[in-house]
Amino acid sequence: MRKEIVEWIISIAVAVALVALIVNFVAKPYTVKGDSMDPTLKDGERVIVNLFSQKFKGLEKGNVIVFHATKENDYVKRIIGTEGDNIEYKDDQLYVNGKKVKEPYLDYNEKHKQVNYITGSFETKDHNQVDGKNKIPKGKLLVLGDNREVSKDSRSFGLIDEDQVVGKVSFSFWPLNEMKFGFNPDTNYEK
Repeated sequence: MRKEIVEWIISIAVAVALVALIVNFVAKPYTVKGDSMDPTLKDGERVIVNLFSQKFKGLEKGNVIVFHATKENDYVKRIIGTEGDNIEYKDDQLYVNGKKVKEPYLDYNEKHKQVNYITGSFETKDHNQVDGKNKIPKGKLLVLGDNREVSKDSRSFGLIDEDQVVGKVSFSFWPLNEMKFGFNPDTNYEK
């Protein structure tokens, strides 16, 4: 009887240690707060953020990420531009390094917009962190929410540092009937 109790205690301790390792180094659950990524991710949805992949695969345009916006708040946004990119929007049309890029994740919001343009027009040089150049500096990212009409993103707070990134959103798991994978659409972003 005593041997069984010891085995159970060891099993539970190993399970707790494994869960702690996974949550701190591999994947972490997050709850989406707000409507800035709607309809891709809705307020209250639970997602799994892959903490591991960004270290080995890197951050790419189109990735949906979680990052530390402030000491108290984490935001979920989509990477639009990375180091060395010249980003320009002209009347809601994205151009990356002079090439037109489709954004299929904006289709719903484009059809249901309340104003003429959901993204508007701006260039990389409009952000104060680029030192007069029209390229995103090393270690910086330009991020936008998919629901551009309500999103607080790089248009308001500027570029973010790569080291603010917690990880990439791998999938949403709650509510179960709305489980989703594949937040990085097949776009013609340059690789």
